[in-house]
Amino acid sequence: MKYTVITGASSGIGYETAKAFAGRGKNLILAARRKDLLEQLRAEILVSCPETDVIIKDTDLSVLKNVHQFYESLKGYPLETWINNAGIGSYISVAEQDLTWTESLLALNINALTILSTLFVHHYKDVEGTQLINVSSCGGYTIVPNAVTYCASKFYVSAFTEGLAQELKAAHCKMKAKVLAPAATETGFGKTANHVSEYDYNKRFPVYHTSRQMAEFLLKLYDSDKTVGIVDREAFEFQLAEPCLPYAGNSAFNQK
Repeated sequence: MKYTVITGASSGIGYETAKAFAGRGKNLILAARRKDLLEQLRAEILVSCPETDVIIKDTDLSVLKNVHQFYESLKGYPLETWINNAGIGSYISVAEQDLTWTESLLALNINALTILSTLFVHHYKDVEGTQLINVSSCGGYTIVPNAVTYCASKFYVSAFTEGLAQELKAAHCKMKAKVLAPAATETGFGKTANHVSEYDYNKRFPVYHTSRQMAEFLLKLYDSDKTVGIVDREAFEFQLAEPCLPYAGNSAFNQK
């Protein structure tokens, strides 16, 4: 009765990932703000996977106290995989960005992800078969115009997760930490990040992936021994890779 936790599960990549893991026979704990969409997802999963236990938690993880309360609420469930998928973006110049939105972006993309990752590592780093998968972006490896703050937050996710993967490996822990880095993906992200009521991916991008395709890529990362699953922004192909960012390792210039 081990569980896979997925944040940001009410739509997009999180929604499709939940269905993909249910198809693998995994029990689920799904978190998002919109309870009605979570209930819809649970009902959909139970039609095709009636034996799956699906727990839903409606919470806003951009609020710090909710992050801690959410993790505390899971203490009765043995966990196997944690997927930090919740996040928001903003396509706007730094000079024009709304600071209230920016604070929420940083709180969700960085603070919530770090706290939940850390708590999961504290309790499960030596449990066989455990995985932490943090969803970054190809914008977490390349700065995209008019998305500087968003990209910076995803650079943090990439650096934090790759560094954690190195740390766990050096300490001979059983947990694996991995980072997924999508490119343009058809979700509600485009509408939210551009602060518009309608958003047409066909008009905005010459090519993009669907949420279902990204969920399939996430499963490939989950099944692999690689740390990074990334979409090349030019070739638009999914690649599995070792950590991409420089790591000092056993440098003579490290703190003794």
